[in-house]
Amino acid sequence: MMNEPQLFQLLKNEVLLNYQKHYPYFQGNWKQFSSQDIQNLIDLIDEEQKQRISEKWIYTHLKPETNEKLPRKDMLDILCQFCGFSGWDEFVFINRKEDLPLQNNKKKQNYFWIIGIGLMLILFIFYWTKKMKTDSKTIEIQDEFTQEKIADEDVKVYQIDDNKKVPVKVEDGKATIDSVSPETKISVESPFYKKREVEVAKSNTENQILLMQPDDYALMLKAFMQSDIKDWQTRKEQLQKILADDLEVIVMLPNNLGAEYYNKKEFSEKLVIPTSTIKKMQILEIKNNSEGKIQFIRIKQE
Repeated sequence: MMNEPQLFQLLKNEVLLNYQKHYPYFQGNWKQFSSQDIQNLIDLIDEEQKQRISEKWIYTHLKPETNEKLPRKDMLDILCQFCGFSGWDEFVFINRKEDLPLQNNKKKQNYFWIIGIGLMLILFIFYWTKKMKTDSKTIEIQDEFTQEKIADEDVKVYQIDDNKKVPVKVEDGKATIDSVSPETKISVESPFYKKREVEVAKSNTENQILLMQPDDYALMLKAFMQSDIKDWQTRKEQLQKILADDLEVIVMLPNNLGAEYYNKKEFSEKLVIPTSTIKKMQILEIKNNSEGKIQFIRIKQE
């Protein structure tokens, strides 16, 4: 009979399998699970279970190859529910039954049926999409107030068709959608602007302008990191206003060396005095709390 750490390893495998149903192009393991995969998983659980797990928790409990201690039961319940179980108790009960090999065979058979049906649906959707495609469309992304193009590195654009989210390359502030169907949408995301998801305009014009509303606090933080402000006291006071007390900062280190974690006090101390290291940091993601203050930051250190 499997012990609890072994059962948790089995649950981690179930989480990966369920993640691959939403992102079939990921065929790796937890060691190969990237920061983008982690964010995708957090968003999936938030959307389906209305529960939130932190990036730090995933690094602590899911990324390691082995786990000596079992996480809290409430977190195990969230993962089990994400995989289709009522909770940890049901997961343990099912996987400790003596006829586990038979159940696994039934599961495999069910997976084959699901894969077969899924392939048929994909072929049908592909055929239907081919029939519905029209001309390409170019989306120019601008700041709502300045009407200036937003820097390519500051935005990510995704094309959404049939609930599939595909990255679109941005060049010179423009994103070109090669194949537009009546249901095509685009999602524009940026750490410095509020996310927008809109339908591609159904018109005969080739170009479309999309105005993005700036996040003032995020742009202020970017300016702090890139400027040469010498008045550290002023900078400290301004940071106190825009950063939430429960701030979490994840800094992704270069050369796959892992990540560093900072709280508000630690991160503010790094920003008070400008350094060349701070200026080389690239903000990847910012999240605000209900009061508009910055609550989470993900940074790439070059």
